[in-house]
Amino acid sequence: MQENINAFLRVLDATDNSTGGGTASSVAGAMSAGLAAMVARLSMDKKDLAPTQTYQTIAAEAEILSTELFDGGQEDAAAFDRVTMAYKMPKDTTASKDVRAQAIQTAMQHAAEVPLSNAARCRRVLELCQLLKKRFNTNAASDLECAVYLATAALKGCAANVRINLPYIKDEKVRKDIGERLTSIVE
Repeated sequence: MQENINAFLRVLDATDNSTGGGTASSVAGAMSAGLAAMVARLSMDKKDLAPTQTYQTIAAEAEILSTELFDGGQEDAAAFDRVTMAYKMPKDTTASKDVRAQAIQTAMQHAAEVPLSNAARCRRVLELCQLLKKRFNTNAASDLECAVYLATAALKGCAANVRINLPYIKDEKVRKDIGERLTSIVE
């Protein structure tokens, strides 16, 4: 948990150039999922709404997504750190250049995969919000609206993070696979 908080604080630190949009997007997704869970809980046992089990199921999944996305923020920060470390590896011999190049490729692929996973989670949060929009406690309307806004921004931010890393992946098959998976998540 403390690592997640530290990653979040790095986003808030204007002098820290190492953690940015991917972490911020993931944290926004976590907040969105938390709000969706709250709206679901506030809709339980209300007259003329869906059965309580419906909201319990949505709340439980949203809570899991909130935790996963908050963890995903720290994972994104760590992925960026791996890329930075790979670029700092020695390159004074042919062998060290090869090791460095492989480390960069591995790190770049990971740096694309992490926000891709977070984007999929954000997509699911949006789906849960859509389920709630059908019938929910309208006293929580602004909370649900905020959840949708945050999840939309989070999804777009995670997608942008994947896209920024794709050109650095030299393996065309891997790059194409990640790009296609991203397209299916975003559409």
